[in-house]
Amino acid sequence: MVRTPLTPWERARGERFGALLREARGGRSMVEVAAAAGVSAETLRKIETGRAPTPAFFTVVALASALGMSLDALAEACAAEGTDEDRALSA
Repeated sequence: MVRTPLTPWERARGERFGALLREARGGRSMVEVAAAAGVSAETLRKIETGRAPTPAFFTVVALASALGMSLDALAEACAAEGTDEDRALSA
């Protein structure tokens, strides 16, 4: 299966998501958070660094739960920082 390339806005959104997860993780180790979410530390590392900018929904839910984050607030924070021009590129 061939995936369509991500737009610049989608890549930037993935980077924002990773930064939000790193910030929410605070002093907790990556291994600790990944184990609490039921994902591998490698998966979390890829998401946090933006190398996996479009994680599966259930991975996002599990990470948000492990970090005590609201999905609504997380979605808003990831989408809010994109510019209108960035969004137009993804259309």
